[in-house]
Amino acid sequence: MLLPISMALRASDSASDSPEQVIQKLQSSLLQVMREGEQLGYEGRYKFLEPVVEQSHDIELIIKTILGATYWSQLDKEQKNLVIDTFRQLSIATYAGRFNRYEGEQFEVIEQRALPHEQTLVRSQLTKSDGGTVNFDYVLHQTEGRWRIVNILFDGVSDLAIKRGEYRAIMQRDGFQALIESLKEKIALTRQN
Repeated sequence: MLLPISMALRASDSASDSPEQVIQKLQSSLLQVMREGEQLGYEGRYKFLEPVVEQSHDIELIIKTILGATYWSQLDKEQKNLVIDTFRQLSIATYAGRFNRYEGEQFEVIEQRALPHEQTLVRSQLTKSDGGTVNFDYVLHQTEGRWRIVNILFDGVSDLAIKRGEYRAIMQRDGFQALIESLKEKIALTRQN
């Protein structure tokens, strides 16, 4: 049975958590939501994961990095808030859509090590029910006294780099509103999983 959201928040609201503990709490929440995936449905998974993702990811820095200084500086305050909020929704929706059922998967943290620029890498692995594995490497930085995720690498492929190329191409070709529409379309697609 899932913890009430208030308990999940308290469990992940410790400012003294190490980078490894941040990842363990995220992954524990993902496994928990997968175990209850069908009963919760998409909306229930989204609601459960929303505070978890908001506390473990630096959403604002991620979207700023994806867009880059040039595009970010061209946005007014309202546009910045809109893209941050839409990207936050997409991030939560992606977890809610992908981590929807449990088939015996297990996460294991492999190592934590320091990176340049006061960042930390936490390497982990998901073992699937068929014995296959997926490597999840998280890059975290400290902000406001908390360690938060700023990039995730899936089997060595940077999620940040993929999104940077895609989002900047949309901004260059079709502008800001097209980027927002593209993100909203992606959110809608996650509901179908």
